Amino acid sequence: MKSNFLKRAITGIIFVAVLVGSILFSPLSFAILFVCISALTIREFGHLVNTTENVNINRTITTLGGAYLFFAFTYFCLNGKSEVFIPYLFLLLYLMISELYLKKENPINNWAYSMLSQCYIALPFAMLNVLAFHTDPDIQAVSYNPILPLSIFIFIWINDTGAYCIGSLIGKHRLFERISPKKSWEGSIGGAVFVIVAAFVLAHFFPFMPLIKWIGLALVVVIFGTWGDLTESLFKRQLGIKDSGNILPGHGGMLDRFDSALMAIPAAVVYLYAFTLF
Repeated sequence: MKSNFLKRAITGIIFVAVLVGSILFSPLSFAILFVCISALTIREFGHLVNTTENVNINRTITTLGGAYLFFAFTYFCLNGKSEVFIPYLFLLLYLMISELYLKKENPINNWAYSMLSQCYIALPFAMLNVLAFHTDPDIQAVSYNPILPLSIFIFIWINDTGAYCIGSLIGKHRLFERISPKKSWEGSIGGAVFVIVAAFVLAHFFPFMPLIKWIGLALVVVIFGTWGDLTESLFKRQLGIKDSGNILPGHGGMLDRFDSALMAIPAAVVYLYAFTLF
């Protein structure tokens, strides 16, 4: 028990330090980090479905596709040239057309899971670029703002911690017992309160958005992050597994660590585009 706690603590500290440091250090370190995260997560997803769902997706192509999509979004956000997506569109066509010739079992399932790896994992990670890069009206040029993408993860971490603590103390009413028996309404509300407090802090130190819009972003991340967590729990229940992997000692796999972000990131982009910053 003690050694497992120590393992989780060390892994967690290193994980947070690398993620926060890479986002804050430079646009290049941000891009390299999330290209690696996207690729590892897609590869893990491919391994899971190939070994438990009687399918055979091309993990190399889907992994490279996810990595390329992130760089394509980075280039597009910096330069506004959409032709960078053409190779990726050819890759999607290849994934569909190749099933006609490979004579694999369950070709439709192969195609469906290949597309899911791109829509569920590659696209949300790539959309972090939309949060990180935007046009600065003062200099009429694209600038890198690490605070927005970092805030998504800060809100998720605080929500998870707050929900766990409050749920452990007073949680009685199950939030979604069929999918995740341990989650409670009390924990979810408690986590949201902690996140709103964090929004006040971020609004004070980073006033490029007013407080009310920081609070709105925080609530969007809480709601959609919870759905992301539940979605991955449903996925693991269907596959009959506890953890998506073991790449992070004491914390499971990449999907286990980024499940909330995979829904929170696109939702945050929609929120900001529709109501606030962009």
